[in-house]
Amino acid sequence: MAPGYTLTLILSFSVVLQATTDAVNPGLVVRITQDGLDYARQQGMIVLQQKLSTIHLPDYSGSYDVGVLGNVEYNINSMVITNFQLPNSQVTLLPNVGLKLSISGAYIEIHGKWGVRYLFISSDGDFELKVLGISISVGLSLESDGSGRPTISTSDCSAHISDMQVHFSGGLDWLINLFDDVIASSLRDNLQNQICPLVADAVNTQLEPVLRSLPVTSKIDDMAAIDYSLTGPPTVTADSLDVQLKGEFFEQSHRSPPPFSPQPMSIPDEHSLMVYFAVSDYLFNTAAFVYQSAGKLIFNVTDDMIPKDFPVQLNTSSFGKLIPQISKMYPNMPMKLKISSPAAPFLAMEPGNVTISPVLDIQAYAILPNSSVAPLFLLNLSTNAVAKVGVNSSRIVGYLELSSIKIDLEKSEVGPFPVGILNIAVNYYISHILLPKVNEILKNGYPLPLLDHIQLSNVMVKLQEHYILLGADVKYG
Repeated sequence: MAPGYTLTLILSFSVVLQATTDAVNPGLVVRITQDGLDYARQQGMIVLQQKLSTIHLPDYSGSYDVGVLGNVEYNINSMVITNFQLPNSQVTLLPNVGLKLSISGAYIEIHGKWGVRYLFISSDGDFELKVLGISISVGLSLESDGSGRPTISTSDCSAHISDMQVHFSGGLDWLINLFDDVIASSLRDNLQNQICPLVADAVNTQLEPVLRSLPVTSKIDDMAAIDYSLTGPPTVTADSLDVQLKGEFFEQSHRSPPPFSPQPMSIPDEHSLMVYFAVSDYLFNTAAFVYQSAGKLIFNVTDDMIPKDFPVQLNTSSFGKLIPQISKMYPNMPMKLKISSPAAPFLAMEPGNVTISPVLDIQAYAILPNSSVAPLFLLNLSTNAVAKVGVNSSRIVGYLELSSIKIDLEKSEVGPFPVGILNIAVNYYISHILLPKVNEILKNGYPLPLLDHIQLSNVMVKLQEHYILLGADVKYG
């Protein structure tokens, strides 16, 4: 398990963040509940325990006046931590501040060697030290830097050791036991002074570099990516930690803001799962805007895509049975359809329902013997579809089901004709050729802002006004 990624869980499962504050409202909000923080704490304690186990206890020596016996010289050396446990810990949400990590009941077991010299007598032996009742309190401040990336730092730290038990054995152990409390006190101070610097070092050298190096955009394909921008510092309440992200598609080669903004999202007070994602329709609609603006919402249908048993083949002979002028003007020629969207199709979300009503243009062409094309007619389609949205692994996926199609004749180079005669053909082309292509894209989905190696379970999906609420438990590994 990579230490940096494990510690990053303390911040949350949404730290692939960046950038600007162009939009007043976020396009995506990630909410980490107390249960989610508790799971992150359990994972983080593994790494923190490993870090604190590297405490170095230097050899030291001194002398002690034992009354009538005079001064006894002693040295403590070869100290090794044999056991370090952090059995009790908790992460507390501090509204408007950050997080508080508290550890209690921790203990350390140390093995070492000792030596004494009194007059002309020398002796040595081993000792076992138990450091009991260690308590640590660490404040974690969550902010964002100038580039919009998240930052985490220790705002305060304190450490206390309540009890030390040391047992010396071998040689003149009775002599060193005369001042074992002095040695224990010195070791206590040394240990207490190292704990907080090591905690801060764990945050600064393992967690913070991971946050700085995480990608702040998620590439979808060669053209588009999602900007998971941090629109401000994380918001901490008594119940949860909210991270507001820009959640916006953009064209990688030429970025321009969409001509619309996210709607406000009124997120319900949900806390039963570890993490929630409020995904605004803004995210999906910026995707449609980007692809449509880049000319990517264009599909060509040719005769080789049509099953041979379908009654209307994509050639002038078959279409000529419906529109005789076509076969007269262009006898025995193949055809193609160019299906495009003159405007970006937008999703509409409301409780229990997601709909999309794209307007499509279908331009029909005859393919001439020299491979050039001759326009035949242009249809305008007003469609309605129901969208189903869910989560597959770490991605938002979708599926469209066509509800209705209304066909209008926009333009004709073969004379007027009743568009009703094309209903069967057009419905087939849209339902059986275009829609499966779209659903194959939606099946691949959009990545959620998650760390690597995070798995979602117990996924809950609720449709709300202007957004979809996804809830889940998480597992790292």
